[in-house]
Amino acid sequence: MATTLAGTAAATDLDAKRREIVAQAEASGLRLVRFLYCDNDGIIRGKSAGIANLAERLETGIGLTVAMQAFTLLDHLASVDGMGPVGEIRLVPDPTTFAIAPYAPHTGTVLVDMQTLDGQPYPADGRGFLKRMIGRAAGDHDLSLIAAFEPEWSLAIKTGEDFSPIDDSGCFTSTGMNIAAPVIDEIVAALESQGMTVEQYYAELGWGQQELSIRHAPALQAADHHILYRETVRGIALRHGRYASFAPKPWADQAGNGCHLHFSGWDRDQTVNRFYDAGGQYNLSTLARHFMAGILDHLPGLVALTCASVNSYRRLQPHMWASAYRAWGPDNREGAVRVASPFKGHEAESTNVELKSSDSSANPYISLGGVIAAGLDGIERKLTLPPAVTVDPYNLSDKERQTIGADRLPQSLKEALDNLKRDDTLLKALGERLATSYIAVKELDVEAFAAEDDAFEFRQHIYKY
Repeated sequence: MATTLAGTAAATDLDAKRREIVAQAEASGLRLVRFLYCDNDGIIRGKSAGIANLAERLETGIGLTVAMQAFTLLDHLASVDGMGPVGEIRLVPDPTTFAIAPYAPHTGTVLVDMQTLDGQPYPADGRGFLKRMIGRAAGDHDLSLIAAFEPEWSLAIKTGEDFSPIDDSGCFTSTGMNIAAPVIDEIVAALESQGMTVEQYYAELGWGQQELSIRHAPALQAADHHILYRETVRGIALRHGRYASFAPKPWADQAGNGCHLHFSGWDRDQTVNRFYDAGGQYNLSTLARHFMAGILDHLPGLVALTCASVNSYRRLQPHMWASAYRAWGPDNREGAVRVASPFKGHEAESTNVELKSSDSSANPYISLGGVIAAGLDGIERKLTLPPAVTVDPYNLSDKERQTIGADRLPQSLKEALDNLKRDDTLLKALGERLATSYIAVKELDVEAFAAEDDAFEFRQHIYKY
């Protein structure tokens, strides 16, 4: 009886939220609402509903061919059983994600879950995968991940078919900030109008490169925010005649764009940071160390999910501050996993870990879900964290790196995918349908780009992400 009452209450709340969205859309003069999702190749796609049938679409969703989760960034269709011209799923909105788009006239956005025609979660949906990992962490370990995606991106001008940085200013310079200021000012306002709090901003190392971070949030909301962040930055840049690229390496001679993933593990009520231990080395609890050890253990395959494009591996090079080695350390920006310095007087709240082997070509739901799966495996197997590295891992001898397992990360997407295909823990977490379609999409990318020159790769990545 209690379960029935809870279900009825939840359905009533959902109906009320849908009515609220319709009323807000009508009052704001919206004409379209975009139903957005992120595909297996990290591309944000979607369909739009008109206002006249918005109420119905919010409940029933919009139809989508099953083939779309087998599409690549080049719009090639990977060969996956059951993902061809026959069959359909539904894009069903999560009403809590609705926002008015400040970058598109008379338009709203809402993020969706993919469902089968009988209303069940679609197994190839990355957002559904992250939800499963969140549920597993909470149910099995009383663990709730708080996370923040910290993206870098390049602001560019397009002349003909060529993109070039908007400036050649230096790292952290006020000149760089001044040149980008009109675009950044509008981006900050647009993000905050959608409920995202801006934490920091500065001009980064690369020409035209920006870094603007937003506040952390529970894992699902953090991934949702990253989708809306990318949409907002690109949309506002276009309004100013500029192009924002989140590509890992938009230009061969400039710094790459990472999307560092910060996370900490709290209890289910999100009142106690379970990664914090005042007496632990670098304030890390035993639980945090097991979680980190799991990530390092699975990292050779995990990077296929977190550094998810052919272009990603141009960035993961030594001396690029992008993590070329499977190592960790306190504020070590050449290690794959960094323990960030906590804020003085707020150590318990601010102790967190950063995965540097991460960029915005990844589907954030799949990326974060993979990190959680790897970390939980570390907890369940009580894996031991290797010694911290407090120097550039490149400067260690081969023997020193071998002793602590600080081996070179994969140097290509193909190598990372081969590792993923051997990682039974990650494959089981993803599930057969998502794992199979994801790998098929990525392998088709590897094949397609191997047949072309470098110029084709840069051109195709710079504005797909």
